[in-house]
Amino acid sequence: MTFEPRRTAHVLSRGSWAEARRIADILRKETIGGALLLAGALIALVWANSPWSGSYFSMLGFTFGPSALHLDLSVASWAADGLLAIFFFVAGLELKREFVAGDLRDPRRAAVPVAAAFGGVIVPALVYVAVNAGGATKGWAIPTATDIAFALAVLAVIGRYLPTALRTFLLTLAVVDDLLAIVIIAVFYTAHLSLLPLLAALIPLGLFTLLVQRRVRSWWLLLPLAFAAWTLVHASGVHATVAGVLLGFAVPVLRSRQAGGPEAGPGLAEHFEHRFRPISAGFAVPVFALMSAGVAIGGLSGLVTGLSDPVAVGIMAGLVIGKPIGITAATWLVARFTRARIDAGLAWIDVFGLSVLAGIGFTVSLLIGELAFGVGSELDGRVKVAVLAGSLVAALLAAVILRLRNRTYRRICEEESADRDGDDIPDVYQR
Repeated sequence: MTFEPRRTAHVLSRGSWAEARRIADILRKETIGGALLLAGALIALVWANSPWSGSYFSMLGFTFGPSALHLDLSVASWAADGLLAIFFFVAGLELKREFVAGDLRDPRRAAVPVAAAFGGVIVPALVYVAVNAGGATKGWAIPTATDIAFALAVLAVIGRYLPTALRTFLLTLAVVDDLLAIVIIAVFYTAHLSLLPLLAALIPLGLFTLLVQRRVRSWWLLLPLAFAAWTLVHASGVHATVAGVLLGFAVPVLRSRQAGGPEAGPGLAEHFEHRFRPISAGFAVPVFALMSAGVAIGGLSGLVTGLSDPVAVGIMAGLVIGKPIGITAATWLVARFTRARIDAGLAWIDVFGLSVLAGIGFTVSLLIGELAFGVGSELDGRVKVAVLAGSLVAALLAAVILRLRNRTYRRICEEESADRDGDDIPDVYQR
């Protein structure tokens, strides 16, 4: 009897060529979306602190929509409840695809980003609670979310040569992070629960699932059902973005056997992702940033007062300290107990650098801040200032760490792009 040598598990690896190519395409779209997000946030900040700030806050408070459906919402609420549902729909599609057909269907590959995401949620929450013990602990989840679009926009400037393994790690970490965020929102930030609308939401959700499982793509059938599910979830008291994730999970990833099976090309989830990711990254998230990032700072004294508040200190400490510690420690524990090793050419400083970059929290952090303290409240304003300040510090620290390794990343990038046999597949993926 012969025994095959046991393969060494890797904490970080570049994965397959198909997955690397798909993730590169996603990163390009999200990087553009990140630039638009930053533009929206900057416009909001300038507008909210300009002589025309009254028009900004009047716009946010403008209400429209059918009251009979409980949808007479302000512009700010439409942005948070409606536009972010598109963002979470895409997140649901991406997460399901990763675990059904992506490299993360292998439990050994999935263990690292999943553990890192949990560490990046638990430790920042503990840091926030420690700072605000006996105070405004309701905001514990604010520093737990990573904004992938914001992070990738920073990465486009400071880390053009970042190896595929690290880019994949950052993206999959952020996707799992989004799932944990929506679970937190559904469980901990549901103020009241109406069972009748929630049960009624199962009807359009079930019909949507039945149609997509039969590979129906007709928008005139699917969109009304999706809107009905979103409306009923919103009426139930559960945050409406939960409907986006559930709808994303309903879409099949693999092609049916009648359509040729998995080998015949991308499935319906990838088809929807190609359609909706540009809408999410290019419109939904930037508009949400425009509607949510505006806060009247009140000059230098107002900025100092806002940042010295325990809520703000807890958020900044969670993003800048809690995130790197949580992600790095969780990744190290996986390596320690599985005897895995980091891929060739990489080191633990690379993991720490990405962990610092993951401290950039924006979209979901602002959303949770609004849910925790109320839109337009004094604490909500301090949350916005703290999230922006903490994200800026995390970006600057990550820039320093990752730039120190730029020579190594350039060498790995050249190796990963070398195609000496001219078959359009880099040689490293054929070894």
